[in-house]
Amino acid sequence: MGYPGKCRKSYDTPRHPWEADRIAKEVGLVKNYGLRNKREVWKAQSLIRKYRRVSRQLLAATTRGKTGLDAQATDVMEHLKNYGVLKEDGDLDSVLSIKVEDFLERRLQTQVYRQGLAKTLRQARQFIVHGHIQITGRRVTIPGYYVKRGEEMTIDYYPGSPMAQEAHPERATRIPKVEG
Repeated sequence: MGYPGKCRKSYDTPRHPWEADRIAKEVGLVKNYGLRNKREVWKAQSLIRKYRRVSRQLLAATTRGKTGLDAQATDVMEHLKNYGVLKEDGDLDSVLSIKVEDFLERRLQTQVYRQGLAKTLRQARQFIVHGHIQITGRRVTIPGYYVKRGEEMTIDYYPGSPMAQEAHPERATRIPKVEG
């Protein structure tokens, strides 16, 4: 998060504000992933741009013959593998093919819905914001939290929450949602 006294944006806005194709894609992502606004799409796009930029620089440096960059390349790839965005057999070239949807799938809001803890994506967001969801025993109230690969199976209802009771009327039946 950084120093709270020095606020800065964690995303870049589009260069041209009125592109019909881009706007339609963003609206589709907002609807498909239950996002609050396009700003959340822009954050994911900025994150992808950052990793692509680093990957391109590392690929260019290795083709020029620079040595000693293997540690930095493995750090980038391990970070993306830990978050489940990159496959286990991925390399620097596969970092360039990461899509926005890969990052949006790793958000806590999407994971709660996919695991069947909520009936809809909007309800998943509401459960998270209201403090009904925990990860590894800690309450998480940020829908945009990126879930690591090891944390996926530890997502559950917070024990102090009324949602932890099986008989709660808003609680979804725990059937994982499968895209198909």
